[in-house]
Amino acid sequence: MSSGSIYVIKLGSSTIVNHPQIFEEIGRISRRGNRVLLVAGGAEAIRQKYEALSRPMPFLTLPSGDEVRYCSPEEMPYIRDAYHEFILAPIREQLKAQGLSTFAQLGGDHGLVRGSKAKPIKAIQGRKTVIVRDSLFGQYTSSHANFLQSALAAFDVVTLTPPIWDPELESYINIDADVLAAELAVELEAHHLRFVTGTAGLLQDVGDADSTITDVYGDEELASVQGRMKQKVRAARLAVSRGVCDVNISGPHSVENGGRTWFWHEERGPADFELLNKVARIPSVSEDEHELARFLLEEIQDPSITGHIDEAGNIVFRKGHGPHTLLLLGHIDTVPHVWPVRSDAGGLTGRGVVDAKGCFVNFVHMLDEADVPENGSLLVIGAVEEEISSSKGAFYIRDHYRADAVIIGEPSGEDSLTLGYYGLFKLQISIQRAQEHTAAKDSVSAIDELYQVAAAIRSNVSEIDPNSLSALIDIEHRNERGLITATAILNFRISPEAGNSYRDKVDLTFGEGVTVEVLRATPGFANPRSDTLVKSFVRSFAKHGKTIRYLKKRGTSDMNTLATKWASVPMVAYGPGDSSLDHTNDEYLHYEEAKSSRAILREAVNEWFRLNGGLNGAIDNSIQGAGTPDPVVSR
Repeated sequence: MSSGSIYVIKLGSSTIVNHPQIFEEIGRISRRGNRVLLVAGGAEAIRQKYEALSRPMPFLTLPSGDEVRYCSPEEMPYIRDAYHEFILAPIREQLKAQGLSTFAQLGGDHGLVRGSKAKPIKAIQGRKTVIVRDSLFGQYTSSHANFLQSALAAFDVVTLTPPIWDPELESYINIDADVLAAELAVELEAHHLRFVTGTAGLLQDVGDADSTITDVYGDEELASVQGRMKQKVRAARLAVSRGVCDVNISGPHSVENGGRTWFWHEERGPADFELLNKVARIPSVSEDEHELARFLLEEIQDPSITGHIDEAGNIVFRKGHGPHTLLLLGHIDTVPHVWPVRSDAGGLTGRGVVDAKGCFVNFVHMLDEADVPENGSLLVIGAVEEEISSSKGAFYIRDHYRADAVIIGEPSGEDSLTLGYYGLFKLQISIQRAQEHTAAKDSVSAIDELYQVAAAIRSNVSEIDPNSLSALIDIEHRNERGLITATAILNFRISPEAGNSYRDKVDLTFGEGVTVEVLRATPGFANPRSDTLVKSFVRSFAKHGKTIRYLKKRGTSDMNTLATKWASVPMVAYGPGDSSLDHTNDEYLHYEEAKSSRAILREAVNEWFRLNGGLNGAIDNSIQGAGTPDPVVSR
C-alpha cells in the first residue's frame, strides 16, 4: 500500500492507443512510491467506435463557430462502450505489462464521481439558432473522495474516465476529461497534475514544434492557443487557482520527455524572486523530490554550469574545475502537509519557503553571481530526504563527493551564522505482551510498561549528556490474536559535547518481550570560529555593516551527517528565514531578507575563494572571527 504523493495524469485517447510508451513512464512514477490517478479522455476511442459501427458521429455547432460532440440519451450507450473497449481495456493490459495493479472504471460507475447536467445549450442548425435540451453534458460536483484515497493506497494506478453520474437525473452525463482531471486533483489535494498532449506543451506558433511556451502566469492572454487546447488551459488554471498541485501541459505524448508549459498561480513578479516563487510552488515532500529536481535541471541552463541528478536523487550543479571546492548544500524536500503557496508585495507563504527552499534558491543564484576563480570550484547540491530519518541525500554526498568547506542551507536569519547542531538519537521501543484482564493482580499494561522503559532510557541518556532533550512520539497500540503490542518512537537531541561514543554507553536491554531498535544515531557537531570559512562570513557581515551572531541549534541538519566522516572539514549553516516557523503552517519568507542574505552569502563565498588563493586582491587580516556569544536555539 502506498502513502506517497498523488499524481493526477490526464491522457488523451490518441496517446493511449498510439503511444504505449507512456505506460513505461507511469510505471516509473509509481515505482518511485507515488500514488497515480490516471484520467483518460476518449475522443479517438469514440471515433473508432462509431467507425466500427458505421454510425455517423453527431456534432453541434455553437454560436462561436466551435464544434462539439453531441451526446443525446440515444448516443450515451455507444460512448460508454467506447470507453470500455478502446480505453479501459488497453489501459488494464498496458499497466499489467508494467507489473502494476490497477482499479479502472467509468467515473460514473457506482456513482463514484458525480455531476449535474448543464443547462440547455444554443446551437446553429442551418442558419437558425436552436435550443438543445437533451444534451447529456454537465459539470463535476463531487466524488467519493475517501474511497478514491483508499483505492490509490491499495492499487498502483487508479484509472477513471468520463462519463460521470448525475444522481438527480439518475443517468450518466458526459464531462470534459481535462476538467475532470483538474477537479479530482483539487478534491484529492494532489501534488502534481499533468496534461499529456500531442505537442511539446503549448506552442507560440502552432506550425513550429519547438516554440514551446515555458511559463503561463495568472490569466495572461494566450493568443496562439486554439481549439481543444483552450480546454486544457482552462482546466490547468482551475487547478492552480484552487488546488495545491503544480501543473503543466507536456508532450508530445510524454510526461518525462519533450516540452512542458508550466502554469503559475501568481502574476509575473519581480525577476529577483521569480525562481523562488516557482520552486516554492512545486511540492517536494520527502521522497517526492523528483519533479523539483528535474525542474531545476531544466531551468538552470548556462554553458559554464554543469548539472545532473545523481543516483540518490540529489540535484547537483558545479561551476569551475579548480582544486579548491566550496560546497553549498541545501535540501529540496519538505515535511507534509502541503498548502497553496501565496505571495504578496512583501514575501510569500507556503510549505518549505523557510525550511529550506529560500536558502537553496539563494545557493542556486550563487552559480551566476559568485566569482569562481580558475583554481576554485563551486558545488551546489539540493539534497533529498533531509526531513526524514533516512537522510538519503546527505549520506550519498558524504560518500561520493568531496569539498574543502561546506555551507549548509538552513534558516539562520540574515544576521546570524549557525556553527553547529545537536545530534539525533532515534529509538523505536516495542513491547509485546499476552492479553490479560486489566483487573488482574499486578497487571501492567503494555503502554504503561512502554512509558517505564522510555523513562529508564531517558535517565540513562541524561547521565551521559545532561544537555540532551527528548520527546516520545508516534505511539501505536494494537491487539492481534491475543497479543498486545505497544510501539513508540523516542527521539533524543544530543549536544555536540556528548561526542561520538554516547550510543555505546546507553543500555538498551530490557528483557523478554521488549525490543529497542536504534533507528538513527548521529552525533552533534560544532564548528570552531577560527577557520577561513567563518572568517569569510565575518568579513562579509562587516562589509554590510553587521555584527555576526553565532548560533548552535538543537535541531539536526545534513551538517551532522557529513560530519560523521568529514569531521575536519569546516561547516557552517546560513540562510534567510525565521527557523521558529520551520515545520509550521505559518512559514513566511520576506523578500527583503532573502535579498539581503543573498548579498551576504555572495560576499562570503567570494571571500572564501580569496582566502584560498583565488580572486586576486589585497586581504584585510585585521578582522578576526569575533562575534556575539553562542546562543543555543531551537530549530
